[in-house]
Amino acid sequence: MKLTRRQTMASLAGLGMAPLLGLRPRKALASGAPVKIGYAISLTGPNAGGAGTTILPNYHLWVHELREKGGLKVGDEMHPVEVIEYDDRSNSEEAVRAVERLINQDQVDILLAPWGTAMNLAVGPLFDRHGYIQSTPTAITDRAPDLIQRWGRFFPLSGTAASWAEPVVELMNEAREAGHIDDDVAMISVADAFGIDLAAAARRAFGEYGFNLVYDRTYPVGTQDFSSIMAEIRDVKAFAAFSYPPDTVAITDNAQLHSFNPNVMYVGIGGAFPMFTDRFGASVDGVLTHGGLNMDDERTLDYIARHEAVTGRRPDSAGSIVMYAALEAMEQAIERTGSLDNDVIAEEMKTGSFDTVLGEISLASQMMPDIFKVGQIRDGYVVGLGPQDVAGRGEFIMPKQPWPAR
Repeated sequence: MKLTRRQTMASLAGLGMAPLLGLRPRKALASGAPVKIGYAISLTGPNAGGAGTTILPNYHLWVHELREKGGLKVGDEMHPVEVIEYDDRSNSEEAVRAVERLINQDQVDILLAPWGTAMNLAVGPLFDRHGYIQSTPTAITDRAPDLIQRWGRFFPLSGTAASWAEPVVELMNEAREAGHIDDDVAMISVADAFGIDLAAAARRAFGEYGFNLVYDRTYPVGTQDFSSIMAEIRDVKAFAAFSYPPDTVAITDNAQLHSFNPNVMYVGIGGAFPMFTDRFGASVDGVLTHGGLNMDDERTLDYIARHEAVTGRRPDSAGSIVMYAALEAMEQAIERTGSLDNDVIAEEMKTGSFDTVLGEISLASQMMPDIFKVGQIRDGYVVGLGPQDVAGRGEFIMPKQPWPAR
């Protein structure tokens, strides 16, 4: 899908990968007038890989399908859509400036979000102050319940850090009960808001399950050399890294180069991305990572097929399907209420139920219910394993096989 340009820096057309949605509190739309959809997202810089995998392709898919239907239906009337896109350059200050431009200059009706916890928290006050709904699967923080109270139109779809860390520990416990690991676990985490929150939640959970955290280290954002860490934890059978995409690749590469072969290995954001399995192939089958899909669900398979057909790439196995389900819920709420008033739409999103690629969902908690938060890489996708009570859970195959010779 080719982007055309506005007279400003904005581009008109598609979309491409990372998440938050909002609606300008506008009471009426003239007959035939376009609905303006805008977002600032990381097209360049270190966040571009994550944004271009989880969010932008789903923005593109959603807009493509809206246009195929003739536009966005507001009540009984169909309206064409106009898209305005800015590059936040993976910089929170630039993201704030771009969002302010979308609100004050472009006066968008629907405001979609950036990618990543830090970026979403940076622009959150703007979304709230100007009355936009903020819905995102890429802000994972234990502050989520408090932020929901503070920002009434905030939908942190992925929930809290604890809800992501605890299922990892549950799987470690399952592996221990099966005799594949012992009580000792090594953990590393990236030194930013995401890593700090996830590591803190994991420490609590490891303690509650009686694990011995024999190694617990944070590393600076941008770290690529993990060889000294691999040397220190060589004999540990269970390993968890709460990492971002570039580090996830580097950690796995270092583990393979230095023959670090834990029986259970978890890597963070990026492990569910197509680029990860494209890079490492079948060697990473059996590795645990974030997210997960029910690969026996026809809705999941249909979503994957549509995503590939329109964007030319596979979706990731984590936030992509959550992002698209949230867009579907918002679209249905707009049609039902016949309004672009933020408060009206938000109330419908909190009280209604919606038919989505994840099935029938309710966003009453302002978080996406019953989604996998940890799974196991198999054949290029991540099979959902935890939380263990989510429907469609796959089989946990253990131990992880040793890396092939390099």
